[in-house]
Amino acid sequence: MIDIHSHILPGIDDGAKDLNESLALLKVAQSDGITHMVATPHIHLGRFNNSTSHIYDDLANLKSHATAAGITVKLAVAAEVRLDIELMGLVMANKLPFIGQVSGQNYLLLELPHSHVPQGYDKFIMWLAKQNIKVIIPHPERNRDIQANPFYIERLKQLGCEFQLTASSIEGAWGDKAKSICEDMLSAGLVSYVASDAHSVKRRPPILSNAMHIVSELIGADKAEALFITNPFSLTESLFCD
Repeated sequence: MIDIHSHILPGIDDGAKDLNESLALLKVAQSDGITHMVATPHIHLGRFNNSTSHIYDDLANLKSHATAAGITVKLAVAAEVRLDIELMGLVMANKLPFIGQVSGQNYLLLELPHSHVPQGYDKFIMWLAKQNIKVIIPHPERNRDIQANPFYIERLKQLGCEFQLTASSIEGAWGDKAKSICEDMLSAGLVSYVASDAHSVKRRPPILSNAMHIVSELIGADKAEALFITNPFSLTESLFCD
């Protein structure tokens, strides 16, 4: 399995607090059968002002310690970028780390605030499309506006967005509403990826196998394999090419 969304870099956001916790997360992932992980630290202007050069240095450091610890999970880095109009400057300066490139198009993991869908979100996503950037929306099932009005899912789809669900939401850890949205989206074929959004060993650990079993039961093993293995591999292949 390939986990495209995780907060495993130490001390850089609200994920792993230190190197020991990062290595513990990687060991959990390896035990669960995860072979590749993309570290996606937050870029949230004003809160987590992480730069591309910084996160690449942190990844190199984590890789060396993981190898020394006998961890075989392959690691790459991108970012979970919070939607903000001020991102335009970073886009134009080519300072955002993309989560993949497919057929010459860059893919961005673009996070909505948990509380709402911001005004003007559609115009911003259309602007990104003009910059050859395709948007992946992580954990839509946990957004309160989407929970109250699933119309937003259809609108985001019309804008060309893809969707990534959180594994623990599928298991019911984020409540019945989030689980129900996951099931509806999976049944409607609206999901492209499932990831852990791992933050700590106790809070959202990097475990995908339980959710993959649930998804297999719901929509079939072949479609589940696409969401946990095939699609994530196609998306992130360019990140792991070294």
